[in-house]
Amino acid sequence: MERISVFDIFKVGIGPSSSHTMGPWRAAQRFLRELGRDGNFDHVVSVQVDLYGSLAKTGAGHGTDLAVILGLNGDDPVTIPVEAVQTTLEHIRKSKTIKLGGQKELPFDPEQDVIFLYHDILPYHANGLVFRAFLRNGAGFSQTYYSVGGGFVEKEGEQNMAANVTLPFPIDRGADLARWCNQEQKTIAEIVFQNERTWRFPEDISKGLLDIWTVMRHCVYKGCHTDGVLPGGLEVTRRAHAMNIKLLGDRLYNNVDEWMDQIRQCDCSFQFILKWVSCFALAVNEENAAFGRVVTAPTNGAAGVIPAVMMYYACFCPEFTGDDDIIRFMLTAGEFGSLFKKGATISAAMGGCQAEIGVSSAMAAGALTACLGGSVGQAMMAAEIAMEHHLGMTCDPIGGLVQVPCIERNTMGAIKAITAAQIALESDPTKAKVSLDAVIKTMKETAEDMNHKYKETADGGLAVQVTLGLVEC
Repeated sequence: MERISVFDIFKVGIGPSSSHTMGPWRAAQRFLRELGRDGNFDHVVSVQVDLYGSLAKTGAGHGTDLAVILGLNGDDPVTIPVEAVQTTLEHIRKSKTIKLGGQKELPFDPEQDVIFLYHDILPYHANGLVFRAFLRNGAGFSQTYYSVGGGFVEKEGEQNMAANVTLPFPIDRGADLARWCNQEQKTIAEIVFQNERTWRFPEDISKGLLDIWTVMRHCVYKGCHTDGVLPGGLEVTRRAHAMNIKLLGDRLYNNVDEWMDQIRQCDCSFQFILKWVSCFALAVNEENAAFGRVVTAPTNGAAGVIPAVMMYYACFCPEFTGDDDIIRFMLTAGEFGSLFKKGATISAAMGGCQAEIGVSSAMAAGALTACLGGSVGQAMMAAEIAMEHHLGMTCDPIGGLVQVPCIERNTMGAIKAITAAQIALESDPTKAKVSLDAVIKTMKETAEDMNHKYKETADGGLAVQVTLGLVEC
């Protein structure tokens, strides 16, 4: 079974989609590395990319063409300035050239060299793409990749080397996690931290997680301080900015830390907190839809749920004390995410939105429960409750954009996570009728039974019931 680090679940990148933007971007980078390893890079005269299945059907709305072009151009989703995403792409389109790997200028016409194969699906996964390099001697070099959800990429025919990693506490199912915690008398976060030491030094684990939290917080902050209309043609108006102003009134602050302090000093009524959680989630996914910098949690389309619940924890829960709580939350949430990836899927193209919002809500619910003093059993119960009430959720983005209904769904997932945590904290997990493993198995079977048109194709549901006069943008 796959061995997954918390840093595989939480990855910094560019919106709007982990499987349609970040995954293809990483695939393009892998293709360049393999060109170099085989000694073909210097001999390339042109490149092309074929997009299959869901990557073709909703690729334009998700920025898949943008991702593969920037990846081939040598840009990285973690380091590229957000403002350079569109300007770099516009330069490539106008000049009809690309700087392969940031080194070698080649002719490249995005209209001709990124090919959308709307009616073809590769057998392994709905998110398939093929890169082709044409060499000076007339030969060619090609590789096939699959973007399998959450920014994870697999090459066709490649054995998963991560499965060969030996962890001190190998975990494939929820039952394994519970057994190790009980046997070692440790929390979920403590068990996961020991596993993470297989890949990183302890200080690097803590710093890395806090760095990710910094990206999340700044994403929330930026989304709450940016107004206007989202790109893509749907003319969706940003709402987090107006909500932030209304909720804070005339309070003054200069940065994200001062902003959070002001939020803590505001009214803490149920209605007030509910609006703030919704605002946090909206902010992240409005940034995501605008090709901003976000963190997969476990995907881009569901990137707002966990930051919103973490902001709720940090701003409104007296149990929160600081950085150690953030690390505990992320380690716990990451493990729940990996269980769903191993036992089911975190790809909407394979499982619908239950694989994105459902999984993120379960991750947040389990982590919040643990951080609020819940037992291992209660944390697992919370994760199960959150997913149980997302089962069967379809992925039906209007216009293939990660906007409607995706942005609002993050608010729903965050609120469900908090509700699930509160229920679990008042419950005896030994009396639960549904286990975490049972709900993961059920999610997988539901995904397999779901009609393909509800799996991120824009061929069903709201995507065909609602027409909003889309225009090219």
